[in-house]
Amino acid sequence: MRIAIHAVGKLKSGPERELADRYVDRADKSGRAIGISGVSSREYIESRAREALQRKDEEARELLADLPQGALLIALDERGDSPTSERFAGLLGEARDRGTPQAVLLIGGPDGHGQELLSRAGHRISFGRLTWPHQIVRILAAEQIYRAITILSGHPYHRA
Repeated sequence: MRIAIHAVGKLKSGPERELADRYVDRADKSGRAIGISGVSSREYIESRAREALQRKDEEARELLADLPQGALLIALDERGDSPTSERFAGLLGEARDRGTPQAVLLIGGPDGHGQELLSRAGHRISFGRLTWPHQIVRILAAEQIYRAITILSGHPYHRA
């Protein structure tokens, strides 16, 4: 199984991009031993539409158009569930064990996700009730993927 982060918006060069890339690279290397064939991140351009609803719908169409058949879709959404790291790892492990070809964490633009994307997502998760900048959400997503891989492999990184 592959794991990907698909995010609306670009991370500029600097410490945020470096940290997100570091966690993606760690996850990519660590996952191979447990059946995760790759971890990657992809960026999508923010919509320039005037209305928030139209922006969300355009961004949702872009994100949905680029998904592999049979992928597990996990929308990061402020109204989603807040799983523990162990539960998130379990979700990815269960998908891997079922033969799911890819799990994709979807990060919307500043206005959130369009309804079509939310209705197609198998899971909606939140990183808490606080509002986070998109740069930090990207870092959190990459770190949680790495943490999930270490949990699944029995590595001592996660010490809960």
